[in-house]
Amino acid sequence: MLPHRAEVVVIGGGVVGVSTAFHLAEAGVDVLLLERDELGAGSTSKAAGGVRAQFSDPVNIELGQRSLRAFEDFARRPGGEIDLKQHGYLFLLSDHADVAAFERGVRLQNEFGVPSRMLTVREACELSPYVVPDGLRAAAFSPTDGHCTPEAVVQGYAQGARHHGALLRRNCPVTGIEVTRGEITAVHTDFGPVETSTVVCAAGAWSAAVGEFAGVELPVRPLRRQILVTEPVPGLPRRLPFTIDFGTSFYFHDEGPGLLIGMSDPDEEYGFRLNTDDRWLGRLADAVARRAPRLADIGVAHGWAGLYEMTPDHNALIGEAAGPSRFLYATGFSGHGFLQGPAIGEVMRDLVLGRRPVVDVSGLDARRFAGAKVRPEHNCV
Repeated sequence: MLPHRAEVVVIGGGVVGVSTAFHLAEAGVDVLLLERDELGAGSTSKAAGGVRAQFSDPVNIELGQRSLRAFEDFARRPGGEIDLKQHGYLFLLSDHADVAAFERGVRLQNEFGVPSRMLTVREACELSPYVVPDGLRAAAFSPTDGHCTPEAVVQGYAQGARHHGALLRRNCPVTGIEVTRGEITAVHTDFGPVETSTVVCAAGAWSAAVGEFAGVELPVRPLRRQILVTEPVPGLPRRLPFTIDFGTSFYFHDEGPGLLIGMSDPDEEYGFRLNTDDRWLGRLADAVARRAPRLADIGVAHGWAGLYEMTPDHNALIGEAAGPSRFLYATGFSGHGFLQGPAIGEVMRDLVLGRRPVVDVSGLDARRFAGAKVRPEHNCV
C-alpha cells in the first residue's frame, strides 16, 4: 500500500538510499523510499565491504573519513551489528609514479586527520604475510580502514529510518516522474502514483534511466565486477589488512574462515550482466601467483557478480538538477558508494533541507562534465 503523498521520495534501496531515508526521517522529514527489488539487492549486496579514507581527492577523503566515524558508531546510531573490522587498507605499489602519487595522497590525508602512512616493502609483507616482495617499491597503509557487512548496514539504516517514521516499500518499481511546468508533482509506480515535490535518485547503476524520467542526464554506466570467496584458509592471520596490489587491482581480505578475492577486468564491457564466467580467471590467477603465491592452491567456495556505477572520472554525482525543480541525485560512485554511504545520507539530508552540507560536494555536481573541472580519483580499485 502506497501513501497518497510524501514530502520526499527516495528512489533506490541500497546503502545510499536507506542512509538518505534515515537521515531525512531523523530530521523530521516525511520520507517514502521505493525499491524495485529487495533492500540492498542491487550493487550494495554484491560489494566487497571495504571502508576507507585513503583517497587522492579531498572530497572523497572527507566523505570516507566521516563515514568511517559513522561505521564505528553504528551500533548506537542507527543501531545494529555490522561486523566492522578495522584491520587497515594496504596498497602495494610497484610503479614509481604510483609511489609518488600515494606519497602526495598520504600527506593530504594526514591534513584531514587520516592516520595513513607510507611503508617499506618489508613492513608491508609483515602486515600481509601472503604477499611476496618481488617488484614492489613501497606501500601505503591506514590502520582505521577496514571492511564490514554491507547487508547489515542496509538493514540497520532501514530499521532506523522506519523508527523515525519513514516508509520503505520493496518490490515497487518506479515507472515515471511527473513534471508540471518545471516542477516535480508525482512519482509513478507499478502500484500507482505518489504525489511529491522532491525526488532523490539513489538508484545506483540504474540511475541514468531514473534521470531520464525527469529529463535529467546522469552519465552513469553499469560495469560488472566479479568476486570469489575461498574455502577455509589454514592459519589465517587474525588481523589481515584489506590488501590491494595496486598495479593489477588484485585484492583480498578475510571473509569468515576464508578470503574474499577480487580484481578488475580491463576487457569487461559496460552493461547490466550479472552472470559469472571464467574469462577473467586467467588474469586473476597470474596476479595471485605473482603477488601472493601461497593462495594459488586455495579452493574457491563460491562467487558472485555485481555492478559498479561508473562515471567518466570515477567520482560520484551528487547535487540537485537545474531543472526540473527538486530533483536531487546521489549516484555514480564507481565502487565507492558503500563506503561513503553514511556521509552521503547526511549530505543529501542537508541538500534537501537547503542547509550547507556537512561536506562540500559542489565539485561533484553532474554539470561538471560540461566544463573543464573534471578531476579523476587516483586511488580506485
